[in-house]
This record gives sequence, C-alpha cells and structure tokens, in this order.
Amino acid sequence: QVQIVESGGGLVQPGGSLRLSCAASGFTADGYAIGWFRQAPGKEREGVSCISVPDGTTHYADSVKGRFTISRDNHNNTVYLHINSLNPEDTAVYYCGAKRETDPLYDYWGRGTQVTVSS
Repeated sequence: QVQIVESGGGLVQPGGSLRLSCAASGFTADGYAIGWFRQAPGKEREGVSCISVPDGTTHYADSVKGRFTISRDNHNNTVYLHINSLNPEDTAVYYCGAKRETDPLYDYWGRGTQVTVSS
C-alpha cells in the first residue's frame, strides 16, 4: 500500500526559509517520481517541482526557480523541498504526489502541509 506523508509546514515570516518533507513508502515500481504541488486559497493546484527518485533529475516551475530546491534521500525514502526567501504569495497547502516515471499523471497523494507566510 502506497503512503505519502508531508510534514514541515508552518507559519514563517517573509524572507524566512522552510524545509518540507515527503515520506513515501509502499512503491514496487523500479522507478518513480515525486512532485511537489501547492494550492493557495481560491486558486488551482500548481506544480512547483519534481524529482526522479532513481537518478535525481529535477524540474522546477519558472515561478520558483532560484528559491526552491528539491532533493531526495533514497535511504529514508524521503524527498525534501527547501524554500528560501518566502513571501506571502507562497502561502498555500503544499502537497506531495508520486507516480511511476512512465505515467503522465500522479497517482498517489498526501494530505498536504500548510505553509503560511506572514509577519
């Protein structure tokens, strides 16, 4: 059974940093990808970054390049999203999704972790 659990969100002041964690378990596929998404109030869910678990290839949305860094710890089946220079527009629920690398859509989702940027 596949399980995805996010953690690390919270209330942060503008300019601060956070590290979000995505613990994934139960995969039997040889290769899968983990993606981070976010959904702000009143907006659609948007993808911000993803990583190939086998080889570490990463992708970022243009809106977060330079501030977001995705990384993986295969030993602990965890993917991290480091966020720097947080601003109020980053306020959202951040979700972690997982899929087989050959699949076009994410099949598995966590419940999300809230990030609030406010002074």
